[in-house]
Amino acid sequence: MEWSEVIENPLFENLPFKIELNRFGQILMSPASNSHGNMEYRVGRALERSCPPGEIIIECSIQTSDGVKVADVAWASTEFINEYGYSTPYLHAPEICVEIISPSNSDEEMRIKTDLYLARGAQEVWLVYAQGKLRFFSHSGELTSSARAGTIQL
Repeated sequence: MEWSEVIENPLFENLPFKIELNRFGQILMSPASNSHGNMEYRVGRALERSCPPGEIIIECSIQTSDGVKVADVAWASTEFINEYGYSTPYLHAPEICVEIISPSNSDEEMRIKTDLYLARGAQEVWLVYAQGKLRFFSHSGELTSSARAGTIQL
């Protein structure tokens, strides 16, 4: 299945799940929660306050070598938006991709997604835990803080 088929299919509208595709075109679904949605908002606001001018994208679809993955939150610079617009899915990842950790997420899954986003051009990948703990990753490994956004307050 292709991503355009997923987003255009009326059967997938209004599902309480986050949908992604794996490399075989199979649909993967993760249940959404209100606390997860609230954390997406809080992370988006923190990015908006801390980053240079750009766009916050909630549920940002990115074509990876393992299918379409959907970052919970992304920050895209004005230059990125000028070059790629709002194409769906992005073939190149925005500068910052954020995953909000759910109870169903394993460390291995998050390591793989981090690597996939970085391989597609993300400069940083953030992992956000329920208690507000943040971890930051770049091509050089784990960072003590965001090099792009500075100090983050959720």
